[in-house]
Amino acid sequence: MRKEDKSTIIEQIAATVKEYGHFYLVDVTAMNAAATSALRRDCFKSDIKLMVIKNTLLHKALESLEEDFSPLYDSLKGTTAVMFCNTANLPAKLIKDKAKDGIPGLKAAYAEESFYIGADQLDALVAIKSKNEVIADVIALLQSPAKSVISALQSGGNTLHGVLKTLGERPE
Repeated sequence: MRKEDKSTIIEQIAATVKEYGHFYLVDVTAMNAAATSALRRDCFKSDIKLMVIKNTLLHKALESLEEDFSPLYDSLKGTTAVMFCNTANLPAKLIKDKAKDGIPGLKAAYAEESFYIGADQLDALVAIKSKNEVIADVIALLQSPAKSVISALQSGGNTLHGVLKTLGERPE
């Protein structure tokens, strides 16, 4: 491969890393063609971009970025596929669903501005809440006081006396 081609590929990889907020380094060494094709289809359905990248090119692309990705460099051995996504826990859920006998295996991940090294971090990555899940939790917390007032109004027969009685009997 010519040097100009390599620099173009490095720039494209760096641009992809900047475009997506999270990426996973996955070991796909022992996967056959059918399993790899199925993984690609599942990634496409989940809005995950899957790329098999040469380790040296990925290393140089990560070095060219402003952020320090040095904790991931030791994981760049063997056949590495990179899963790019905008939701931190989607690839972890996909890997957990697809993983049979550790294939595909998680090498490392960069999610929510943190580094996760090793396959033992998969459960922690699955547990990460997405932005929409956190917003839903906050909304549920904000709605709970309003729901208790509404239920008090409905249980008291919509009278002021009933509301006061219901609220007075409620345990603190």
